[in-house]
Amino acid sequence: MGKFIVQASEVTKEGRFIDTRFNLQDKSWGEKAFTESHIEGAIYWDLEKDLSNMSGTEGRHPMPTKEQLTNLFETAGLSLGDTIYIYDQGAAPFAARAWWMLKYANFPNVYIINGGINALVEEGFPVTSEVKEYAKSTLQLNWNENIYASREDVKRIVDGQEQATLLDARAAVRYRGEHETIDVKAGHIPSAKNFDWEQLKENNKLTANEQLLNRFEKDEEIVVYCGSGVTASPLYAVLVDSGYTNVRLYVGSFSDWITQYEIETGENK
Repeated sequence: MGKFIVQASEVTKEGRFIDTRFNLQDKSWGEKAFTESHIEGAIYWDLEKDLSNMSGTEGRHPMPTKEQLTNLFETAGLSLGDTIYIYDQGAAPFAARAWWMLKYANFPNVYIINGGINALVEEGFPVTSEVKEYAKSTLQLNWNENIYASREDVKRIVDGQEQATLLDARAAVRYRGEHETIDVKAGHIPSAKNFDWEQLKENNKLTANEQLLNRFEKDEEIVVYCGSGVTASPLYAVLVDSGYTNVRLYVGSFSDWITQYEIETGENK
């Protein structure tokens, strides 16, 4: 299947760069950082302004509509033939979020820069404060529904009508329902297992570890989710990058699920 999480040394200078730096505690930080300095030629996508439909109701970071995504991609001047490199601050979920949405739109050559902007700078890629303008493109997109899971898809799994493993990417204390500071209910989607995405972080990079790789079969049906669909994105990306072939992302995640359905607490082995 090829690798989707690449090292800065593997990047070609002819590609398009997308800066997705963000901070959930300081939501203006990423755009300010981009304005001050970014990889030459990069454009900026904001988690909430561009990669979420904040007027939606399906969770805390709702999935943008296909029309919104098409407009985002066209406004950026992207073409399906482009090689696209996405970076954030390193070992964060935001580049993976943008990468997943481009893969959902079936862009064939999209990559996450492991180590983020600093890895590119260390590799000698020039930075600038100048924002490059691109001519708007026109796209005919063929959406890849095989990587997307809706609330009703997840309900079918919970009800045993569909066979798949639900994998919760949040911290174990939130998954078990012992500590919840964000959502109105504490616990997890019934039958879900847990793998804290933070375990993938190593030296400012995303790295698959044996605890993850030894847990699931490569062809196992897996649906990943988290609180709002953001931090599940790197777990999705690492699984796919490691050769797992049947992985979907529940973008609405726990914050969407609890608007309609019951939850459970404790742990599923």
